[in-house]
Amino acid sequence: MPPSSPPGPTASASAPTAPEDNSPRSLRIEDWLTVIVMAALALITFANVLVRYFTNSSFAWTEEISVFLMIVLALVAGSAAVARDVHIRIEYFAEGGSMARRKTLARFGALMVALLFGVIAVLSVRVVWDDYRFGETSPGIGVPQWWYSIWLPVFSALITVRAIGLFIQRGRQAPPADHHGDFQA
Repeated sequence: MPPSSPPGPTASASAPTAPEDNSPRSLRIEDWLTVIVMAALALITFANVLVRYFTNSSFAWTEEISVFLMIVLALVAGSAAVARDVHIRIEYFAEGGSMARRKTLARFGALMVALLFGVIAVLSVRVVWDDYRFGETSPGIGVPQWWYSIWLPVFSALITVRAIGLFIQRGRQAPPADHHGDFQA
């Protein structure tokens, strides 16, 4: 029987690890929400295709729910992208220049993302309030519109928190690593 290895890191520090092992626990929420929303979208779309194929009609509610789920998916994935620092940027400017310049630009980018989504969160609260106050209903299935619009300020606030976390993290560490991956020339 081979001897058991002690718990903890293995002797080989260069062994690759699974991406989910490197993710903070808090990002697993976004990862699982992404999986659940994608699965729901696939199931709704597949059910609608089957119904349309066999009956020449479709579920009326599927488009409304699918659009809502795609918006949720974009916001949740945006939050994870900001937290992982893989959001959209112009690499020529973000990765060029001195280390101090890159660090400054990374912090500036995180601050601007926080500002943008903070403003969206604040302004969208008014939209939710108006939907609730005036009793707006969704066009497809007639549920209260605020059931859909409430998630915009919630997820925008989440992205704001993630961007502020990234801003703080970038202030404490060296400039961002090269994100070119396979696209490097």
